[in-house]
Amino acid sequence: MRRLARAVLFVLLAATPARAGVAEPEARANEEFDFMNVLARHGWHNLVDERWNAYGQLTWISSFKLPFDAPYTNYNGSPNSLSTGFEHSYTGTATLYLGLKLWRGAEVYWVPEYIAEVPLSGLHGLGGVIQNFELQKQGAPAGVVYSSRLYFRQTIGFGGERAVKTSDPMQLGTTVDGRRLVFTVGNFSALDFFDKNSFAGDLRRQFFNMAFLTYAAYDFAADARGYTWGALGELYLDGWAVRVARVIPPRNPNDLPLDFRFWDFYGDQIEVEHAHSLRGLPGAIRILGYRNHENMGRFDEALAAFQRDPSKNAAACGDPQVRWNYGSANAGAPDLCWVRHPNAKLGIGLNLEQAVYRDIGLFLRAMYSDGQTEVFAFTSTDRSLSFGALARGSLWRRPKDFTGVGVGLGWISKEHADYLRAGGVDGFIGDGKLNPAAETVVEFFYGVNLVSSIWLSGDYQFIANPAFNADRGPLHILAARLHAEF
Repeated sequence: MRRLARAVLFVLLAATPARAGVAEPEARANEEFDFMNVLARHGWHNLVDERWNAYGQLTWISSFKLPFDAPYTNYNGSPNSLSTGFEHSYTGTATLYLGLKLWRGAEVYWVPEYIAEVPLSGLHGLGGVIQNFELQKQGAPAGVVYSSRLYFRQTIGFGGERAVKTSDPMQLGTTVDGRRLVFTVGNFSALDFFDKNSFAGDLRRQFFNMAFLTYAAYDFAADARGYTWGALGELYLDGWAVRVARVIPPRNPNDLPLDFRFWDFYGDQIEVEHAHSLRGLPGAIRILGYRNHENMGRFDEALAAFQRDPSKNAAACGDPQVRWNYGSANAGAPDLCWVRHPNAKLGIGLNLEQAVYRDIGLFLRAMYSDGQTEVFAFTSTDRSLSFGALARGSLWRRPKDFTGVGVGLGWISKEHADYLRAGGVDGFIGDGKLNPAAETVVEFFYGVNLVSSIWLSGDYQFIANPAFNADRGPLHILAARLHAEF
């Protein structure tokens, strides 16, 4: 943690401006502090046609959960309830983004990352409205350094209006054809390319809750940190884009090792995007579908197996190294460990964004997943809806401040609810009993730009029906975030 504190101090002393992007069309300010711009001004770097670039970020998020009431917690030995007492959770991350041009249209990116974390209740008890999007499964307070991304990208242009790509993390400054093919292969996150949204996506500056990172019901294949290996193809036709990818899932649900038998187990996704202008203001519509083929259990089969033979219960699963399970001691409950075999999971989602005034935008995401099988890589949500508004402070003469309000809702399928009601658990939730209801978060945040590219944000979250259970909650969570870019 001392190393992270020293790094934050360094950024405070040599701060850089915010990167320009879709949601931030204004020209960059304070460029005298920008490392890449300093090099460019001295003739040592070409921002318009970059051979390489380097960026970084540091983020600290602290969350405080206030005590709440519940008639039961971890009922009958089911281990996945959220603690009812006061809790403090935090994450500290540091990321370095490195890009290199190999030849015309060919680029390679490497992103090493550091994270230290303490989640609420061991990251149990919240289905899809996890209060801090940075939290990872299997994280630790001591922190760990790992390679999050290492991928190759080749762009092949075939005409159309020329489009300028600004120098950014994981983007070399260049000019490309409006009509082009882009192929990517390597180690990345599906969210690096799919389900982008200008007003709910860059959560190191925007919202805190994971419900606004992507569709809560999007069980995209990834390891416990959110990354995978795979291949992606993109076709851009001026205002249209189509993306198709196959990536590999973890070997076990919510586990770190990946299963490289991509011919047997995989996650496929396709997305169609259209950018438009409404009364001169930009917007976009995206439709995403996914299909996972993984070695996972069905909720109805787990319940049926227990009803036929009560010895096939959660407490009898045994060693997770032999029969993967979540350590439930509930001998009167079903468990997915008894019924895992190759199964498919499907989902389809709609993503909308629209600027409605200068520096004010609206967003909406909605996804329906089939809800028959367990969560394998993301949240426990089977159907999700989120919407809200994001604004920059230019209206009150604080153009680099951010503020927003968002609402996120999640539901589970009948089969999922029946399994949880019987005492079953999945990767995140399972109180031992269930009174089904929509898990809901209402979030409000304000981010103050302290100097150049350093923001301090305050956040409030109201969460109803944690783990889709009307018997528990509601919760009140207060949070703060310090974020710096360089």
